[in-house]
Amino acid sequence: MSRPPVNPPASPSPSEEPRPGPDRNAGAAPVAPPPAAVVTALIVAAEATALLVAAGWYGYQLLNGSPVLSFWGAVFTLGLLLAFAAWLYAVAVFLYRGYRWTRAAALVAQLFVLTIGFPTLSGGLVVAGLAMLLPAVAAIVLLFHSKVISYASRTGSAPPAL
Repeated sequence: MSRPPVNPPASPSPSEEPRPGPDRNAGAAPVAPPPAAVVTALIVAAEATALLVAAGWYGYQLLNGSPVLSFWGAVFTLGLLLAFAAWLYAVAVFLYRGYRWTRAAALVAQLFVLTIGFPTLSGGLVVAGLAMLLPAVAAIVLLFHSKVISYASRTGSAPPAL
C-alpha cells in the first residue's frame, strides 16, 4: 500500500492553472471568438428563435381548435419543434464557446433548413424561401472558415483527479 507524501507539493497558483478555452496551454489567456464564429452562432440562435416562434404559433392554433387529422400527432410535432429549438440554442451557445462538436451539429441543421428552403422558394414563397436559404448558406460558408475551424477545436476536458 502506498502512502501519501509527507510534504505534498503546494497547489498551483491561479496564474499557473490552465484556463478554459480552445487554447489549453497553461497560463494562456482565454481566446476571444473570431467574428465568423460569432456570426454563425447568431445565425443558429436566430433559427432557434424562429423555430420557437413557429412552435408558439402552432401551439396557439392547436389550442384554438384548428382541424387536425391526429391530435396527438400534432402534439408530437409541437414537441419536436420545441426540442429542436432548444437543441439549436445549445448549439449556438457551445459554438460561441468553441466546442468542436457544434460545427457538425450546426452543419446538419443548415442542411435541414436548405431542404425546406428550396421547396419553399420554388413553391412561390420567395421571401420566406430566401429568409431560410440566405442565412443557411452564410452559416455553411462560415462554418468552413479557417478561423472558425481553428477556434472550434475545444474538446471536453476530463475532471481533475483530486
